[in-house]
Amino acid sequence: MGAGDAAQTTSGTRQVGESGIIFASRARPVYFNTLARKRYRGLTSALTVASFLAMAGSGALGDDATVQGKPVAQPTNEQLIEKLERMEARIRALESELHRKSEGDANHGFKAHVANTRGKPGKGPAKPANGAEAPAPGGYETAALEPPPPPNNDLFGVAPSPLPGLKISAYGELRFGAQQNPHANGQWQTGFDAARIVLLPTYQFNDNIIFNSEIEFEHAGTGFDADDKLHGTVEIEQAYVDFRISPYFNVRAPGIDLVPIDWLNLYHEPTLFYSVRRPELDNGLIPTTWKAPAASIWGQIVEGLNYQFQISQALEDFGGDFSLRTAANTVPPFPLGYAPGIDGVNALGFSQAPLGDFRQLSNYLGYTLRLSYMPSFLPGFDGGSTVYFTPSTTPRGAYAQINGALLGRSSLTIFETDFRYHVPDTGLEFRGEFADVIVGNPANLRANNDGDPTNNVGKSLFGTSGEVAYHIPFGPILGSKWEAVPFYRYTYQNFQTGGFAGTDLNFPTGSGRMQFHDVGIAIYPTPELVLKLNYTKALNAAPGGTQSDSVLGGVGFFF
Repeated sequence: MGAGDAAQTTSGTRQVGESGIIFASRARPVYFNTLARKRYRGLTSALTVASFLAMAGSGALGDDATVQGKPVAQPTNEQLIEKLERMEARIRALESELHRKSEGDANHGFKAHVANTRGKPGKGPAKPANGAEAPAPGGYETAALEPPPPPNNDLFGVAPSPLPGLKISAYGELRFGAQQNPHANGQWQTGFDAARIVLLPTYQFNDNIIFNSEIEFEHAGTGFDADDKLHGTVEIEQAYVDFRISPYFNVRAPGIDLVPIDWLNLYHEPTLFYSVRRPELDNGLIPTTWKAPAASIWGQIVEGLNYQFQISQALEDFGGDFSLRTAANTVPPFPLGYAPGIDGVNALGFSQAPLGDFRQLSNYLGYTLRLSYMPSFLPGFDGGSTVYFTPSTTPRGAYAQINGALLGRSSLTIFETDFRYHVPDTGLEFRGEFADVIVGNPANLRANNDGDPTNNVGKSLFGTSGEVAYHIPFGPILGSKWEAVPFYRYTYQNFQTGGFAGTDLNFPTGSGRMQFHDVGIAIYPTPELVLKLNYTKALNAAPGGTQSDSVLGGVGFFF
């Protein structure tokens, strides 16, 4: 999931199960607790005994018997049939009890914290809480860990795993339609994008040590030859090991992880949002999918309230080509120039640090604390609040393009909060989000010193959105119960608020002040598959507007 178009790791839930363990990664893998195993084995034994008694009883019914030395008449066929029917009913009752017990353990099993976990994760991988199932189409995190899965479902839900503990799932999205091209004077152009296909391998070493990963193929491939007609990437989006210690304290070892700053950044699988593209706030202000070299701790504070604290590689104010980094791990020397990673048009869209080969451009770290909450007094509500801070985003050797003067540090702080509320006993759902990025010293940002006044950055960049949707069940069709979800979302964002400084002409141009109206429908043939259609109206305060409306369709899946 690349930055710029804004995981479906599986999303996790946030409660403690009877085992006393919470799972904090995006729920993709499925795990079960010790108590569930004991009940499962006990009920299975009961079924075995019942079956044995049924067979023994059937044999006995065929023989003459004596009671206190007196012969007893052989039962009639009708009596035999009646007794067999009673035994069969008892076996069915035991099977039903087994199912209820397993389901109960699932619904009360350790639920995932809002850390990405495929975990999915979900993203799931769920991501965060990697190890739980993805949220229902309604979007709020309600999924719980399932009981021991039946055979033949560890690989993509359909095939047996060759290695116990290994699970592989997948998600992806395909897009098509027409959109205006602002670089072609707003001309409407049709097209198709195999946006992403993602594999989610997970390995459970034991009940307390789990490996999660996410491997993504974007935009149909990685070829660049003229005859390939491909232009994509392959990347590791998640790779880490969770050590589950207690409900209140667990450790995620250093690896590649999602920064827990936004629900959609953690749970970004296409079945979890209704528009064809990810919501606009997750396309720059929050650079979804925002992943970084990171380590974290997570757990439960009290029932319904969980935390994750993460230390990661800081964002970089460098948006140039990877090859422009020098062997000394600095920006290219003056006067060659380089693109900013933070600017007033794309916000933080190009500011993520690289993941490989020690090519990071600074020694600074980022610190993130997220609280996720599902208050018991408000059923159907699920929210989270996050703060992120790094002392500096300035890369090594950063300079002003006009005079080559070296640029000093500039801290970055992000405040974010989001919620989803599915009104109980109705199809009505609300979602909302607010994010504010505060720049410590705009005078040291590359965008304010690159000779281009149109992309300047002020003291803060912020955005907010609100969405309403309604779930309409219908069907069954083609063997499943379908659901339609019409929706409307409004988004406002401003990347050029006051406090400009630097060598460029510093004034807002309006290009960073935008509004979006999204209206459409998402149809779910099953919870794992979604068909989407939506229209986006984009409004820009810059002269001439954005000329970037779109009418898009899409197919998304997660299994």
